Amino acid sequence: MSTQQLIQAEPGPSVSVSSDRSPAPVIEVAHLRKAYGTTVAVDDVSFTVHAGEIFGILGRNGAGKTTTVECVTGLRTPDRGEISVLGLDPRRDRRELHERVGVQLQESAVPDLMRVAEAVELYASFYREPADGRELIASLGLEDARQTYFKHLSGGQKQRLSIVLALIGRPEIAVLDELTTGLDPEARRDTWRLIEGVRARGVTIVLVTHFMEEAERLCDRVAMIDHGRVVALDRPAALAVAATTSKRVRFTTTEPFLDELLLELPEATAVAHHGLEVLVAGTGDLVTAVVLALHRAGIHAEDIQTETANLEDAFLTLTDEANHSATNGETR
Repeated sequence: MSTQQLIQAEPGPSVSVSSDRSPAPVIEVAHLRKAYGTTVAVDDVSFTVHAGEIFGILGRNGAGKTTTVECVTGLRTPDRGEISVLGLDPRRDRRELHERVGVQLQESAVPDLMRVAEAVELYASFYREPADGRELIASLGLEDARQTYFKHLSGGQKQRLSIVLALIGRPEIAVLDELTTGLDPEARRDTWRLIEGVRARGVTIVLVTHFMEEAERLCDRVAMIDHGRVVALDRPAALAVAATTSKRVRFTTTEPFLDELLLELPEATAVAHHGLEVLVAGTGDLVTAVVLALHRAGIHAEDIQTETANLEDAFLTLTDEANHSATNGETR
């Protein structure tokens, strides 16, 4: 297939991963563990990725997501556990795996004073049968930036170049780590469409992200990781259904306050901040309890909304449960 077709094709129907006739797994991870000194980054992580799907690894910053995919791609050696990628051992078969798996890491390795065309040419030299670099550059909208130094690229252009470099080896699997971090909403959605176009032609994608909306939009299944452990693994919609007993209140405020103000409420289970926006998950008459608590504390809240459960609710609920269990000595 041509690279042009790979990138510009309209997304095809999603791969069903809940069927009894799911595609064969192309990645199998069992009981993965990795520690740095006394800090355990990944603790007993297990999952499989099926051919043709977009598999999300979802979690907060520092949850262990990047360490997990670095072990899967052979960039780090785990302390224990079993990993199979396309039937290969990432530690023993690293060279062959490099030919079949494209990786875009969170931190770019492109020098500031390297031009786009030079970076693509360099990466193409790493493979026996690379894709057409000029065609990839054009397909991803970087034609006008071919001679631009990396340091002068916009955030969106850098991410497009990251996709080019991940695809230059014609991979069967593409691992994309925090691909849209730092992008504005429009550039993020443009990148989502590119990812869907890549998958539509058969490339299996492992997408590492901490954006709930991104995982909900793109992924067939997600593994939620918190403190190095998988706390849930399922389709985003199924995880959201599991959170329907939870309620959610969203509001904005310019006045700072401690999370404990709301977490002390019997109705509240979790609090998250997104700039001036605050999200509270819980049960019962949550909105009344939150409004009264803020009023008593002299905090002025605006744009108060109640919302139906989604993947973010599931994440807040599940990670709160995992943290509660760990605190009580039920895990580790």
